[in-house]
Amino acid sequence: MSTVFANLEGMFFRCLVDEYWTLLSVSPGCRELTGHAAQDLVGNRQRSLEALTHPEDRAAVRGTILAALDTGGRYHIEYRIVCRDGEEKWVLERGVGLRDELGRQVLDGYLEDITDRVLAQIQLAETELRYRSIFENSVVGMFQSTENGRYLAANQALATLYRYPTPESLISSLADIATGLYVAPRRRVDFKRLIQRDGQVSDFESEVICRDGGRIWISENAHAVCAPDGSLLYYEGTVEDITERRRYQSVLQHQATHDPLTGLPNRNLLQDRLDQAVQQALRQANKVALAFVDLDNFKVINDSLGHAAGDELLIEIARRLRHALRGVDTIARYGGDEFVLIMGEQTSREDTQHLLDRVLATIQAPLALEGHDLRINCSIGVSVYPDDAQDLDGLLRVADVAMYHAKKTGKGQYHFYTRDLNQVVQDRFVLESALQRAIEHNELTVVYQPKTDAAGRVRGFEALVRWNSAGQGLVTPDRFIPLAEETGQILAIGEQVLYAACRTAASWPLVDGQALGIAVNLSARQLKEPGLLAMIADALAVSGLPPDCLELEITESMIMGDVEHTIRVLKSIKALGVRIAVDDFGTGYSSLSYLQRLPIDTLKIDRSFVSGCDRGGKAMAIPHAIIFLGKTLNLHIVAEGVETEGERDVLAISGCNEFQGYFFARPMQHAAVDEYLRSILN
Repeated sequence: MSTVFANLEGMFFRCLVDEYWTLLSVSPGCRELTGHAAQDLVGNRQRSLEALTHPEDRAAVRGTILAALDTGGRYHIEYRIVCRDGEEKWVLERGVGLRDELGRQVLDGYLEDITDRVLAQIQLAETELRYRSIFENSVVGMFQSTENGRYLAANQALATLYRYPTPESLISSLADIATGLYVAPRRRVDFKRLIQRDGQVSDFESEVICRDGGRIWISENAHAVCAPDGSLLYYEGTVEDITERRRYQSVLQHQATHDPLTGLPNRNLLQDRLDQAVQQALRQANKVALAFVDLDNFKVINDSLGHAAGDELLIEIARRLRHALRGVDTIARYGGDEFVLIMGEQTSREDTQHLLDRVLATIQAPLALEGHDLRINCSIGVSVYPDDAQDLDGLLRVADVAMYHAKKTGKGQYHFYTRDLNQVVQDRFVLESALQRAIEHNELTVVYQPKTDAAGRVRGFEALVRWNSAGQGLVTPDRFIPLAEETGQILAIGEQVLYAACRTAASWPLVDGQALGIAVNLSARQLKEPGLLAMIADALAVSGLPPDCLELEITESMIMGDVEHTIRVLKSIKALGVRIAVDDFGTGYSSLSYLQRLPIDTLKIDRSFVSGCDRGGKAMAIPHAIIFLGKTLNLHIVAEGVETEGERDVLAISGCNEFQGYFFARPMQHAAVDEYLRSILN
């Protein structure tokens, strides 16, 4: 019996009912449980059962035991103990009070280690709480429904979508989804048939009837949840209101020629409006003025007040432009914060100046936005038909040159195109030609900036292109990349960088037993190229780089062109095994609903949000929100532009996975990378 007693897990004990719970005897299991030998515990008030008990739990333990002693019953209680090495363990104590042979009141009890069970329960509770929080607080409608058409669960977003005050009222009121929700009688049948065939439905669009009788269009993404034996338990999914999208589809012609935000004509309508103004000018022997308007410091306002405020500002500017000009004039949104004005019936420069003065005064009038009093300026470049050019492209080109000159010389003014400004055009042409030669003669080089974890361990690199021109000197990327995008030269540059980066990364040694990844930027033009997928596959094959070591970065603004096309292309790239990252996240106009559908692995926090985030408060609000969003979607989070230890630390604490920036290392040439890797491996 003593052998069995000695080998039992846990600790049997007898202790006095005193202020210390002084131990009178303990079983050998005490060492495994507490780290203390039996002789160190028995009779030792410094290592009594009270001393072993976690300070926060002592009062509850004593209260439970004393209450049991008063009633003469047995007791059991779960609490924490502190072991010899400082480790905390959860234990279950069972015991009973009695009198020993000396007549003293004692406890006979048993302590069992239940740490694994308690921690598992805590983790399960936290997981369930996070899931419930996401479910209840999501802005996207979420549901669970039975096969026969009843809702088991719904969140507030879904109830609101269907015009019900609460999820409970939605669940109780809709007894049959097939007949009570869908307009088309067989739509629920189609839903079930697709899930039975594929296990899920994606972008399942239907017209539904809301509680108030109104109708909306929805898109559902759902899947079947099955028991271990394969039997169906319920359907689970999300619902998105796509009524506006369907409405837009019915007015495609209008959308093709008008900006959806401001309602102004877009660039597609400019040629027709210019033709009309030119014909009128020819009949009346006068001229047409074209003004290229660019808002000053719009990005600063957009970044500081948010994209919603930026959109509101653009709408207000469009309204003011309509008010400033005449009915015969055309106002078009050319893109971003750029507008084009076509002003016909101009008999003299004074006529045009009068209109432009009115435009400037109207735009510069005080503006209240998001609780802020603002004064907006704009820079305007002006060209005149037929003096400066004979067609739309020519007029836009020289007006853009004049606008750049107006912005460069002080902003908040307009400038007419003159022949003297031809030098600007010539400089641009020279730079474009030099860039073409640089591409053809491999004058561009690729440098690599490390991406590290919070401890500074390198996990990969980002490939960046640099140009040190024989005739131009060092040309910064902000000068030649936008030019390359406009001219299409970015396609050749992107191809060179991709192949070079894959070859270089394939030669790197393992670090901590892992292959290093390489991130390469994709341009908007590349994303539209039909041969992109074949080029990526060939670059991997030629270099021998494993696909999962390549990460392709797209900017957030690139997503918002042809969204469906972007999703198809990215899914095809993902099928190769390549990772996808969204760069400069938070600076574009993308909808979070699209983020759920994009096959992405990584979110990169833009340097504009990283800078100064260690100040906390509002400075950390956006990075914290991006990290929380990314973690919720199970995405890898990378912060770029980290320049201080404080920025690194606060982002790491918030859950950021990787970092890049001057705090860790500047971009370096291929040879320097090899030396850098040797230094960290030795």
